[in-house]
Amino acid sequence: MRIVELIIDDLDENSGIDAISIVENPAIEEDFVALSKPEKIQLAEVDKEKRILMGAILIPNKPIYRKDGEEEYYIYFTKETVRKASELYLKKGNQNNSTYEHFQEIYGLSLVESWIVEDKEKDKTNLYGMDLPIGSWVGSMKVYNDEVWEEYVKTGAVKGFSIEGYFADKADRPQDKFKDELKEIEAGKKLLQIKKSIIEYQLETYNDYPDSASNNAKRAIKYKEENDAKCGTKVGWTRARQLADKKKISRETIARMASFNRHKQHKDIPYDEGCGGLMWDAWGGTSGVNWAINKMKTFD
Repeated sequence: MRIVELIIDDLDENSGIDAISIVENPAIEEDFVALSKPEKIQLAEVDKEKRILMGAILIPNKPIYRKDGEEEYYIYFTKETVRKASELYLKKGNQNNSTYEHFQEIYGLSLVESWIVEDKEKDKTNLYGMDLPIGSWVGSMKVYNDEVWEEYVKTGAVKGFSIEGYFADKADRPQDKFKDELKEIEAGKKLLQIKKSIIEYQLETYNDYPDSASNNAKRAIKYKEENDAKCGTKVGWTRARQLADKKKISRETIARMASFNRHKQHKDIPYDEGCGGLMWDAWGGTSGVNWAINKMKTFD
């Protein structure tokens, strides 16, 4: 089975992690520890619950299973990429961006601690029985939202962290080949040409998606407005509005639509029973996502 290394592309300003999602089944298979009382850490006396979730956010060199259509493969991140992602996440000021199961944007959660495991025996995670490899990115998230704490955390509905972001496939980056084969000056010139071409390419926009995709988005927007639905993120509803208005969208946006295919298993959930079907239609529904997947193939 194919194994793909994902990296942060320095030429893409959107590359990196946008949000941290609290989920029932984290892809890295590491649950977080819900810290309610300071029993094991020496702190000043605290009377109230701390409401802090601590857990692994990214683990280096850990194969993570993925399925895209009929293709099955694994992805992984190196120690260097994990560290870079953790630093970039805070640099962009994304520590308050949170979602529930990647579908619903939630508020009142903030990443208050972030660190890389340097020494397994002396690391804070060892106090809580978390055996994480060197280079792991660990975080502590403060839960200020009463509803999230009572309904999701205390009930055990969520068990770990999962990331939301955009990474490049290392094998697909042409500049790596040039760096190896050309002299330093020649490589510099070639990279500038590539960057210019990529920017020009990304500026192209398209609106040849099917009318049914627009109609799906309109239907989702209408339901949200009439029922004050709390599902989805700002990005998702911005996408729905673009599709509903038949606006032109960029290659990057089309790539995001195509990647939304990972939520296909939730597409038949009725609007009034959960977020799955509603957000599937907000992103154009089956016709919209399939169009995006086929469009990406023509780009490749």
